[in-house]
Amino acid sequence: MEMTITVKVGEETKKEMIDFFEDLKREKTPDYALFQAVDGDTVVTLYNSGKAVFQGKDADLASQFWIETEKIHSGRVEYTNSENKKKEKKIDEFDSQKYMYVNSVGSDEVGTGDYFGPIVVTSSYVKKEDISYLKELGVNDSKKLTDEKILEIAPKIVKKIKYKSLILNNQDYNKYHEEYNMNKVKAIMHNKVLYQMMQEEKPVVDYIIVDEFAKEFVYYNYLKDTKCVQRGITFMTKAESKNMAVACSSVICRYLFLKEFAKISEEVGIDLPKGSGPKVDEAGKLIVEKFGQDKLGMVAKLNFKNTERILN
Repeated sequence: MEMTITVKVGEETKKEMIDFFEDLKREKTPDYALFQAVDGDTVVTLYNSGKAVFQGKDADLASQFWIETEKIHSGRVEYTNSENKKKEKKIDEFDSQKYMYVNSVGSDEVGTGDYFGPIVVTSSYVKKEDISYLKELGVNDSKKLTDEKILEIAPKIVKKIKYKSLILNNQDYNKYHEEYNMNKVKAIMHNKVLYQMMQEEKPVVDYIIVDEFAKEFVYYNYLKDTKCVQRGITFMTKAESKNMAVACSSVICRYLFLKEFAKISEEVGIDLPKGSGPKVDEAGKLIVEKFGQDKLGMVAKLNFKNTERILN
């Protein structure tokens, strides 16, 4: 499905995009644009204003890394998706707090912007009485915590709360992506861990919350061929900072991702970098030289643009 995703980026992210897409730029540049580049099945245009436009079948995947990059640089990000052109609803401070001190199940994912390493999705069940303990541990969005902190607190979290996790290795991801885009893969995984949690644990909750990566009607459309679908979900952006169950899921996901990532690094004998930047290309070339091209399909997401650069 063709889609257009528009992301508002700051100066730091603009500089990184200019460097990253240097070898992928088209000769002609649209008016008021810094560059236009072709990244796999996606056309990327960065304007002077800081508006980055991703157009194509894999626009959601191509934009994901830059959305996360902008979150790191500025702590927030504004983006729109053509699958629903309405801007994300802004939840004010009052509304944000009402989702924190509740009994809830929440889900989040990591690994979608990393060339190496799996995609991990987790749902967590947090009761009101657990929240003070989790806050004392420093539970927060995993992107705001160091890997060392994640490794420290995640084992304590999983002893306190119920959770369900699903790990999709890259060998299986590469098979699925022939038919599904990234957001559909995520929707299927989120639905599975949420449905499993609600059926097996029977939690009494005020809310079931998903950190929004697609609008509600789009999310359920991705699941139209799925037999067991979890309903009654509240979708919100930046949910990991508004709801403790999503925050816990974020931390647990990152913890499992780090563990799996370490196994892959040990398996190939290379200290693999995260993300999808130039260092990732260098590591990918080493893997191909050492083990052959087939090995790349077992440890990497082949639809990333990195694959073309590595094999060329």
